[in-house]
Amino acid sequence: MRYTKTTALAALTVAGLAALPASAGAKGFSYGVTASEISSSSALIWTRADKSAPTVLEVSLDSKFGNKGDKRKGVKPKPGDDLTVQVRVTGLKAGRQYRYRFSQGKKHSAVGKFKTAPSASQAKTIKFAYSGDADAQKAAGASSPFYNTFQVYKQMASEGNDFNVNFGDTIYSDTEVGSTVADGSFMPAQPAALTVQAKWAKYKQNLALKNLQLVRGSTGMYNHWDDHEFINDFSRAELDKNGLYKAGVQAFSDYMPVTYKAKTGIYRSFKWGKNAEVFFLDERSFRSAKAVTNGVCNNPDTNAPDLAPTAPQRVRNVFAAVTPSLARPVSQACLDAIRDPNRTFLGANQLADFEKRLKASKAKFKIVMNETPIQQFYALPYDRWEGYEAERQTLLKYIQANVKNVVFLTTDTHANLYNDARLATFPEEGGPTDTGINEMVTGPVATMTFTKEIDGAAGKQGAGDLITSAFLKSAPPNGPGMVCASTDVYSYTEVKVTSKAVTLTPKDLNGKGVKEKGGSNPPCGPFTINAK
Repeated sequence: MRYTKTTALAALTVAGLAALPASAGAKGFSYGVTASEISSSSALIWTRADKSAPTVLEVSLDSKFGNKGDKRKGVKPKPGDDLTVQVRVTGLKAGRQYRYRFSQGKKHSAVGKFKTAPSASQAKTIKFAYSGDADAQKAAGASSPFYNTFQVYKQMASEGNDFNVNFGDTIYSDTEVGSTVADGSFMPAQPAALTVQAKWAKYKQNLALKNLQLVRGSTGMYNHWDDHEFINDFSRAELDKNGLYKAGVQAFSDYMPVTYKAKTGIYRSFKWGKNAEVFFLDERSFRSAKAVTNGVCNNPDTNAPDLAPTAPQRVRNVFAAVTPSLARPVSQACLDAIRDPNRTFLGANQLADFEKRLKASKAKFKIVMNETPIQQFYALPYDRWEGYEAERQTLLKYIQANVKNVVFLTTDTHANLYNDARLATFPEEGGPTDTGINEMVTGPVATMTFTKEIDGAAGKQGAGDLITSAFLKSAPPNGPGMVCASTDVYSYTEVKVTSKAVTLTPKDLNGKGVKEKGGSNPPCGPFTINAK
């Protein structure tokens, strides 16, 4: 998400994106290959062909291809899928590494690799990395992407993981790259991608960078959306105009192989032996409209959503020197909307099924891939779990009472934040009340960092660093007291799961441990969560 909204959604133009050159794929398959939705016996294997012609997928236990036991399947790319093809391969052996490639005659794709999950009875150590929020957009007149060339993905590929996760904002339909024009509004470097064709062009824009192709082909990769695959802070209840959800689903499904069903969205789970079951929550398809709908939470000084509506007024007053609008009390109508038990984040069916499956899981650790943070940090909570406080409380209390060893892994906020997912932090709300449920937020790969977003929202350079040090790191009763708050670094988190513990190690785009700013630059992790 971003804190300064795009104010100009110009007329749709995709020619500049569609013409971008691919750079890393083999001849005939310019955008590489990937394998996703990995289980102990199956995988969903993807490529995009440069032309529509008979195509053959080969899957082998070695790199020779042509062995008696190899799997082969013929497909034909279709223009209606933008020449992407996906093949679900079944009957694979548990805990084995496979190689695969696509061919059109004598033209072969790059060779990809993936590892199947261990069988349910095996207590294997599992390693994976995750990050999200990646935009390859160039500034006007520039020859290179504005942020970086996705070095985070290169580092994830180098870890030798069992799988990786490309988690949310896998494209930016509405880029944060742009400039401020004379009237003070933001003009994006590229008009918002609102159609299937425009979104296809965005995926190809990202895939033209070799580091993304590298990580997708190096081992299995699970893909998941957040909001920018649709539009910033998307919810169907308020923003699904002109088929935006349908367009987002189709384009994502074409380029990011995933299991999608209308009734469940992309909510799903995968078992990785006895030690881990990985749950992916769909936090876009079934949520209610945000509390800011109809301006109920607008601050009277700014006529924009209040920056920290749920923070106690005494805390707001401290930061009013930086952001004067915080001195204005928040309306009760806004707080009531945020806490309304009739509003849902997951939808009743997904919430009930998730709780049921969490409780029934026999895995030692239940790893929850969570699109937006569930821990408290108060700044613009509307699009996160905090903006749907009743359901946040319901889920955390259920886990506390019924399920051990749950860990939340999250992106979206463009920062590294590690803390307990508290029921309450400040005395005014009955806190601090820890749950013993930990969350690691990480990223971004390549977009505006949380620090710079706060600077923009406050209109003052240095505001982001101040909020991080003076609020996020301050212990209750003055702040959430985050164990880690590193808010201005491109990053990912490496995850190791054994039968005894989960270890979380945030790393930067050079593969080095993330550190916090200030003082002695203390390290952000590693964090170890021991089994109960």
